[in-house]
Amino acid sequence: MKLYSTRLHLLLCLQILCFVACNNEDTPAEVEEEEEQEVIIGEWELSFEEDFSGDLSLWNIWEGGAFNEEIQLYRENQLSISNGILTITAQRDNVNGATNPFDATPKSFEYVSARIESKELFGPTLVNGNREIRMMASIKLPSGNGMWPAFWSYGDPWPTQGEIDILEARGSTPLEFQSNLFYGPTANINVNQGNEKVYDIGQNLTEEFHIYEMIWTANSIQILFDGQVQHTYLADSNNNISNMLNKQQMVVLNTAVGGLFFSNNNQDSANYADTATMEVDWVKVYSR
Repeated sequence: MKLYSTRLHLLLCLQILCFVACNNEDTPAEVEEEEEQEVIIGEWELSFEEDFSGDLSLWNIWEGGAFNEEIQLYRENQLSISNGILTITAQRDNVNGATNPFDATPKSFEYVSARIESKELFGPTLVNGNREIRMMASIKLPSGNGMWPAFWSYGDPWPTQGEIDILEARGSTPLEFQSNLFYGPTANINVNQGNEKVYDIGQNLTEEFHIYEMIWTANSIQILFDGQVQHTYLADSNNNISNMLNKQQMVVLNTAVGGLFFSNNNQDSANYADTATMEVDWVKVYSR
């Protein structure tokens, strides 16, 4: 009798353990559903791709001058596509043109160059599949004093949608590039402070193509070079990243010449390069 009771007790314990274990395990269907959800949230999805194998139908082409006391007239003639490479050519040329696309007042310029902006807009939201935005481009920078190449994003009216400078460089300092952030709730007034970051790469960025990249979320913006994180901006009152959530920005590629990006002792255009080329292999935007 005692032996029987022990066996019964053991049997009951085994049944209880089995019941608890089975109820704590997900069914195959539940496991599959969770794994599928993780894949949807975790993997990047390509949202935009330009390999410059055809025309520039995905882009708006800037016509006219710009801002920041730059001395170039942007025009379509300075754009060319060959063998899957977009070339932006900046060159010395005394021409007249519109002050900018929003002001047709004639103005004299010392250089011509080009600027393109994606027709499609991008920006993170709190919706799964669009919580993070990743912009990247493969670029060979132009060399030469006075050249100001850039890969960046912004939305109109500036800077109410924010501006993210993924890459800005000076042709006279080919070993480095920098990033910056702008934002303001009122048009034409930036309130951000102290977001300029300079990266000394230690190699000549005008000799080969390199990948410049940013990852934009609700609370941070990371800047990467050839897949390596260079800096992480964490949201604070100086960069207003949190206020840029749900904002929409276009991708921009351009080479400006001269202007406020250069120090006072480097604004004599007589010392600038006569011509320079910025080459772009591809541009991609991902979301997740």
